[in-house]
Amino acid sequence: MKNFKSPWTWVPSLYFAEGLPYVAVMTISLVLYKQLGLSNAEITFYTSWLYLPWVIKPLWSPFIDLIKTKRWWIVSMQLLIGAAFGGVAFTIPTSFWLQGTLFFFWVMAFSSATHDIAADGFYMLGLDEHNQAWFVGIRSTFYRLATIFGQGVLVMIAGNLQVIWRNSISLSWSLMFYGVAGLFIALWLWHSYILPRPKEDESRSSNAADIWSGLKNMATTFVTKFPLKEVIIGILFMLLYRMPEGLLAKVSALFLIDNVHKGGLGLSPQEYGLVQGTVGVVGLTLGGILGGIAAGRDGLKRWLWPMVCAITLPDIVYVYMSYAMPQSLFVVNVCVFFEQFGYGFGFTAYMLYLIYYSQGAYKTSHYALCTAFMALSMMIPGLFAGALQEAVGYRAFFIIVMICCAVTFLVTAFLKIDPQFGKKEEEISS
Repeated sequence: MKNFKSPWTWVPSLYFAEGLPYVAVMTISLVLYKQLGLSNAEITFYTSWLYLPWVIKPLWSPFIDLIKTKRWWIVSMQLLIGAAFGGVAFTIPTSFWLQGTLFFFWVMAFSSATHDIAADGFYMLGLDEHNQAWFVGIRSTFYRLATIFGQGVLVMIAGNLQVIWRNSISLSWSLMFYGVAGLFIALWLWHSYILPRPKEDESRSSNAADIWSGLKNMATTFVTKFPLKEVIIGILFMLLYRMPEGLLAKVSALFLIDNVHKGGLGLSPQEYGLVQGTVGVVGLTLGGILGGIAAGRDGLKRWLWPMVCAITLPDIVYVYMSYAMPQSLFVVNVCVFFEQFGYGFGFTAYMLYLIYYSQGAYKTSHYALCTAFMALSMMIPGLFAGALQEAVGYRAFFIIVMICCAVTFLVTAFLKIDPQFGKKEEEISS
């Protein structure tokens, strides 16, 4: 017991450290580039490519087991993420700000994806089964808090610094990123000291040939455990269920902060941090919690279609806002909360289907492949979403998003799901 470290000393901070670089890469970068003058087409194209590390994550995840320990990967990646935050801060005020910041966001993305693999694996090794179950809600909570802190508090700080420094956008963002770099160095130092050293966390003796063989077996099982038709339907569902959200996610954020004469609502960074980064994330979290409770009580099949409606139909609030152009921050908050709550509730069906599809041999590896499709489902629509918006305008774009909701209904109609999957009785018996 001498080496025992209370999970409270490292689980919350570990998952806060997991969530912050992800939200920086996926959300804070949007606001940064918008304020620095990039077009919507450029912003969505460049930032959507940053999903790639999470798409190809399963390809290098086996090497995390082969080389060093998961503890080593965690602390090493946190140091690298801190350096990447510092790199972004350093290059923002320079003449090569676009190339520089994109490079360091890429470093951050690959480091963050690697950190995800190591942290999730270490969680299983550092805790017994009881604590794994008990702390699953804690880790999710602190991941969400990192999201609120990132796209809420940090964006507000950047906005307030602009007021202090008289609209010096580059300097304000640079100072904010330097602050986050310092925070990550502190997290690196803390976890270097506090993370336990489980006996099971050791380098494996497997060689590259063993890993390659395992990857081939995993891929073969992934496509042969179901009939080909069900495999195709499953992959299409993973890629297309979130197609409306894939188009909407980045453009909706840009709509909130774009100038009024360009069709946006013209929110300041402080207002955006409140609306999207705080109220929106709270709605997303509550929707996810309610979705989990509902599916756990009655099973996924019972709630599948209500969840499909929840993840698609609330998108209409952006059609409303693009026409009404509400000046009331309360109205904007209500609309964003409603849309994000629906997304959180409807996303439960997607996550549960990934678990359902991953059942059987190589469960963990199959789930990793499914999450790769999940990242790809956001990456592909995002690549051209900004260009489409610039071509047709915000109003027509949001109408197109609503039309694309038909794709979600179509791919869901072909699914075959065990009515008992997800029910409490099923969980107890398993």
